[in-house]
Amino acid sequence: MLISNLEVVPGYNIVKHLGLVQGSTVRAKHVGRDIIAGLKNIFGGELSGYTELLQEAREEAVERMKQQALAVGANAVINVRFSTSSVTQGAAELFAYGTAVVVEEK
Repeated sequence: MLISNLEVVPGYNIVKHLGLVQGSTVRAKHVGRDIIAGLKNIFGGELSGYTELLQEAREEAVERMKQQALAVGANAVINVRFSTSSVTQGAAELFAYGTAVVVEEK
């Protein structure tokens, strides 16, 4: 499955548009990560626990988007974007979406 944040896939022709596909996950903060984040807020530095949490959430959302694209017969997803939103205090949704297409090499 080809994934592109562009409106095209370089080296390929789009032969069919299949529509919007999406994937999402809702993740909650972990108490251990919150304690470390609180200390980092005092001393400064990257909140690596949250960085890992977001990376895992992006991967899961993209995987779910790819599965939806495969289900409609796509071999690529173009114009991929990410969005986040707060669901409740301490939990957020990470949303990946794009256009499912069928592509062929030029």
